[in-house]
Amino acid sequence: MTLEFAHWISPDTRSLVLGEVELESGEILREVRLAYRTWGRLAPGGDNAVLVCHALTGSADVDRWWPDLLGPGLALDPERDFVVCSNVLGGCYGSTGPSSYASSDGPFPDITVRDVVRAQAVLLDHLGIATLRMVIGGSLGGLQALEWAATFPERVRSLVPIASSTRHSPWCIALSEAQRRAIAADPEQPPRAGLAAARAIAMCSYRSPLGLGSRFDRRPDPATPSRFAVEAWLEHHGEAFVDRFDAASYVTLTRTMDSHDVGRGRGGVLEALRDFRGPALVVSVNSDVLYPPAEQEELAGSLPAAELVRLDSIHGHDGFLIEGPELNRIVRSFRDRVESGQAPLSQRPQHSPDGVARSSVAAANSSRRQILAAEPS
Repeated sequence: MTLEFAHWISPDTRSLVLGEVELESGEILREVRLAYRTWGRLAPGGDNAVLVCHALTGSADVDRWWPDLLGPGLALDPERDFVVCSNVLGGCYGSTGPSSYASSDGPFPDITVRDVVRAQAVLLDHLGIATLRMVIGGSLGGLQALEWAATFPERVRSLVPIASSTRHSPWCIALSEAQRRAIAADPEQPPRAGLAAARAIAMCSYRSPLGLGSRFDRRPDPATPSRFAVEAWLEHHGEAFVDRFDAASYVTLTRTMDSHDVGRGRGGVLEALRDFRGPALVVSVNSDVLYPPAEQEELAGSLPAAELVRLDSIHGHDGFLIEGPELNRIVRSFRDRVESGQAPLSQRPQHSPDGVARSSVAAANSSRRQILAAEPS
């Protein structure tokens, strides 16, 4: 564990030593450790587990970054679910990553989303979880959810990928590379200024023009009137980020995301997801410029039984974190219908009793469909 980030790790975090892990590349990682947290109790039959997958700079602490979804009566309910979340392989919050990897074999190697998921599978085996009631995650978490469906379709009963895609686009890769170049341009160790600059680039892609315009307009910074308020906001996020995240993990995990292509080596996306037959809820943020809504349309069209729901937000990609109450309502409704045998709905757009407009799509029809707006609650 990297001591400089230890204060960001919840005291409720546990860890499992996996030993040697063979990566997709064929390289071997030794003495691998995964940090994880759980909520609730595993049922005697081991059939009530829910896996939550975190985003790029997240941690196993779902209660910190998704408090509106985790709790009694919420979408992730410890009174009925055994909720599990692990810090990703390559991270810096207790799991083995570049800053905590000490090996005579050389530096920490490149890893893929498939490597992350296979490491999680070993953890779930250790916990006695054979099948998952649901796998859910946003952004990098959504990429992991899709890999679960492709790699272990028999272990996943329902799927909720949020603000994600079947493969990383050139747009996403370009943004990742711009951030990595900002880090590499800083000769200091650790590269605090470079990492802060990378975070500033990322924040521009996580939000939207409408959101930033609504919040800041062209107002000056009250503390420094010679600059704009939005500049101060970027500076604040950069400064806060370098105190809580490791630059080497950031480089590693952005490359991990860039490697994402669920159809790689599997005959394409449709073939990769063909064996997953459970219901899926694909959530798109209407103002997302990082993973635009068209990518969720394609994703929903690649799954045999998927519903496509739009989360309306002016906040861009980060809407899946900011609009917690609305996302909770959407996911909880999906889960209620899954458990009652009513999901997915028919292929025609419908308005459900909770006011969310949905459309189901079939893998046989991968054409893009209109995303229906969630009505005001």
